[in-house]
Amino acid sequence: MQMLTKLMKGASIAALLFTALFWRVAVHYQLLVEFVVCLGALIVVMQAFRAKQYEWAVGFTAIAVLFNPIVPVFRLGLSHELWILIVLACVAAFALSVNATALKPRVLLSIPSITDRNPGSVSL
Repeated sequence: MQMLTKLMKGASIAALLFTALFWRVAVHYQLLVEFVVCLGALIVVMQAFRAKQYEWAVGFTAIAVLFNPIVPVFRLGLSHELWILIVLACVAAFALSVNATALKPRVLLSIPSITDRNPGSVSL
């Protein structure tokens, strides 16, 4: 699951950067970009809920709503400058979530055995 999360975050960042850099061409791929970013945001929302980081979940829920391919928000006539600011803010959010320690799964440590006094030793 962690590999899928990293893959979707990377794909979302790539799609958003493609949109920001190639504005005129990205219009033809808007549905694909919206789908990738929305799916990536929903995966981060699930990851945030598992980590009990509800602030991250709220932020990425907003991103999922903004890039929802079913009810498109950006086709309602936002200016080019506002669109680029929103896209770059979303890139920053995804980039921060890649390295966020709050969203990393906690590693459960094993309980030491009370019957084995020297763990890792080899009996003769």
